[in-house]
Formats: sequence, C-alpha cells, structure tokens
Amino acid sequence: MSRLRNLLLAAFSFAAISTGAASAEVVGKVGVDWIGNDIIVDAVSDPDVKGVTCHVTYFDRSLIDRFKNGNWFEDPSNNSIACRQTGPIEIGNIDLSKGGSEVFRQGMSLIWKTLVVNRIYDKTNDTLIYLAHSRELTDGSAKMSISTIPLYGQSVVWKNGKPQ
Repeated sequence: MSRLRNLLLAAFSFAAISTGAASAEVVGKVGVDWIGNDIIVDAVSDPDVKGVTCHVTYFDRSLIDRFKNGNWFEDPSNNSIACRQTGPIEIGNIDLSKGGSEVFRQGMSLIWKTLVVNRIYDKTNDTLIYLAHSRELTDGSAKMSISTIPLYGQSVVWKNGKPQ
C-alpha cells in the first residue's frame, strides 16, 4: 500500500510542478539522432507583459535512450531562451524586486527537476530580463540562459505607472 501511495504522491507532485504561470505552445520539434531524442521549441507568452514572447528550447529524451542509459525519469538541464517584442508592450503588475518573478515552469523529471523562466526588471537600464534555468530539489544547476527586452525608446504602457 505504501508503494501505491508513493506513486500517487509522485504523480501529484509531477502534475503540480508541471503547471506554471504561463502556458507553452510547442512550435518546433527537431530530431537529433536515430533513437528519437528531440529538441523541443516552446513559445511562452509572458502573462503580465503583453507583447513579449519567449522561445525556450530543451532536450526531450526518447524511450530508447532512457532504456539504454538508465536515469529513466530525467531529462538534461540544457536549455536556451530568446525573447522578443511580438506586439505593443503593455506591462501589468510585475514584481520589481531583484529576484523578479517566475513566468513559466515545466517539469523535466518526475519530481526532481524543473525548467523555470524568471522575469527581472532592470530599472537602471529600463530592460526586462528573462532567465531560463533548471531548479533541482537536491543540487542546483549552473546551466542557464538569458534574454533581454530593452524598453528604452519604446512605446510602453505601464498599467500601474512606470516605476520611478
């Protein structure tokens, strides 16, 4: 009975960490080898900043690779991000702290690893920074990627007024 309980707990945890603040749309899938490993390209729209879309890439291991190499429940931490203005920018209520806020997260393993995108506002340089990184329960990952959206000289609407 405890094994069933652990499996249900793991499934619930996976579902909980797989949902994020923004949803992603798979816009690309590139096969990288004959055993079915792929690079996935997701489009992620920032829910609090209209007119910005980030494209996030990550590695998706095939069943054959999982059987062959073990480490059944986990994908590598490798990821990349590129964000661009894709329409008029309208900024809602965003976190202005140095840590910013989480825009997107997606589980990369059953319960241990999550791909996260954080948005940080650099007030001094009037720039939005998007940071993609992996979050692990036990050991942090040093693999990361950033992309920026400069707001200087742009026609930007701040719903709550531009921070001073």
